[in-house]
Amino acid sequence: MSKLFFLAPVIIIAVACNNGSKDEPAVKVPEPPKTMTFSIAGSLPHDTSSYTQGLLFYKGELYEGTGNWGQSKLKKVDLKTGKPIREISLPKEYFGEGITVLNDTVYQLTYKENKVFVYSLNDFRKIREFDTNFGQGWGLTTDGKNLIVSTGGSDLLFYEPSTFKLLKAQTVTEAGSPAFNINELEYIDGYIYANQYEYPYIFKIDPSTGVIVAKADVTLLWERAKAIDPNAEVPNGIAYDEVTKKVYVTGKWWPEMYEVQFSQ
Repeated sequence: MSKLFFLAPVIIIAVACNNGSKDEPAVKVPEPPKTMTFSIAGSLPHDTSSYTQGLLFYKGELYEGTGNWGQSKLKKVDLKTGKPIREISLPKEYFGEGITVLNDTVYQLTYKENKVFVYSLNDFRKIREFDTNFGQGWGLTTDGKNLIVSTGGSDLLFYEPSTFKLLKAQTVTEAGSPAFNINELEYIDGYIYANQYEYPYIFKIDPSTGVIVAKADVTLLWERAKAIDPNAEVPNGIAYDEVTKKVYVTGKWWPEMYEVQFSQ
C-alpha cells in the first residue's frame, strides 16, 4: 500500500537590493553614425602622378600636397585642367603629408621626418619649420584659429599656429569606440571631414566631442577611378570651396576629382 505525501507550497520572494535608492537610469548606448549619402555633381581632371596627401581651397583657389620620398610636392592647381599653376618639390628625404592654409600661410606635414614646413602663400617660399614629436604626420586642417592634425590613430591634435604648441587632444569615436586610421582632414561648417586610410569611408566628426556623427561610403567613386586607371589607389583628399560652397573628393593617383553633394 502506497503512502500519500502532501507537499506544502513554497513561496519564493525575490528581494531587489538597491541600497534604498531609486531605480538606476539605464546606461545610454552610443549611437552609430548616420549614413551620409552623396550624389556626384560633376568630375574634373586630376593629375595621376599626384599621390594626394592634402587637398583644399583657399580664397577660391585649389591647393594640393603630395607624398612619396623623392616625389613630394606642394602645388597650386588649375581646377579645370588639374595641371599645376605653381609647384615646389620637397627635398628627396622628406615624404609630404597633409596641408592647410591659415592667414595666407601654408603649413605642410611630413610623414616620419618630424617636421612641419611653413610657406608664404604667394610664392611658396619656405619661411620656417617646426619640429614635431607626434611620430607620424598624416592629415592637417584648420578651424580658422588652430591647426588640427591627424597621426593615423584615433586622436585629433590641436596646435597653436605661431608656435606649434599642443593645445589639446580629442579622441575620435565611432559608436563609442575609438576610431582608427584617421587621415586627410577638411573643416566644413563646424565639422571635420576625414578620410579613413585604406577604407572607402569619409567621417563627419564633431570636433568638440570627437563623435563621428555621420559616415559616407565612397566605394562608388573609388571603383569609378580604378575603372579609368587601374593604378588609382585609396580615396584621400577632401576639399571645400567656401566661395562656391562645393565639396570635392579625390584619391591617390586618381584620374579624376569629383564634385559631390553630401546628404548630412
